[in-house]
Amino acid sequence: MLALAVAVLMTATACGGGRAQGAAVSTTPPATGVCRMLSDAQVAGKSNGNAPIACSETHDAETFAVGALPSRFAKSGYDDPALDSWAYATCAKAFPTYLGTDESTAMRSLLTWVWFRPTQDAWAAGARWYRCDVLGGSASQHSYVDLPTSTKGLLQGRGDDHWMACAKGRSVDTGTKVPCSMSHDWRAATTIKLGEADAKYPGDTAAKAKTKSYCAESIDAWLGYPASYDFGYTWFGEQEWQAGNRRSVCWARTTT
Repeated sequence: MLALAVAVLMTATACGGGRAQGAAVSTTPPATGVCRMLSDAQVAGKSNGNAPIACSETHDAETFAVGALPSRFAKSGYDDPALDSWAYATCAKAFPTYLGTDESTAMRSLLTWVWFRPTQDAWAAGARWYRCDVLGGSASQHSYVDLPTSTKGLLQGRGDDHWMACAKGRSVDTGTKVPCSMSHDWRAATTIKLGEADAKYPGDTAAKAKTKSYCAESIDAWLGYPASYDFGYTWFGEQEWQAGNRRSVCWARTTT
């Protein structure tokens, strides 16, 4: 899933109320391993200035990667689409590593990530950094679940069912997403790869058809080749393809 959106702490040179015209703006990158509470609106933003809180307090986001943007972005505009593609590849690679798992398991979890860049003022002042946050839930949700004190290594091994994605309902599309530790009818069991990093987007029809075909085989094998079975799938469109996502999620009809 495409997660877009980071923060800079702005320091004001006091001169009357608020930041005086021409006052210095901090370009210092944020820190890793810190936690925050983020709202739906804040997750949707390009930058975020929420102050860090203790990870022992209630929070739904944890910073897992921070760094400098490549030098080629030194003169880029604030909304340069290439930033999203670069950040997607960078955060997506660091995400499963931080969780202690592989790409497929991370993609089938109830966790996702979101990225932020500096504020526009800091960008204009020369700030060129990125921040990747683990988020307690899908970026398409309107609220997020609380995270544990640390998500580092949280999905080691197969992944705790409390954090893995299942669904309850007649179909994956219309069902309610729930943790696999709860009663469910579907489990996000596998992912399949539709193309290599340099492959062109095949189009919606082809992407959906290939996902359906590959998932039918993948879930058949995952269930141990039963006489009959039911499966579902989640595929992603051109926007996420261009951002770097080449995988679709396959769901097995199962209560285990």
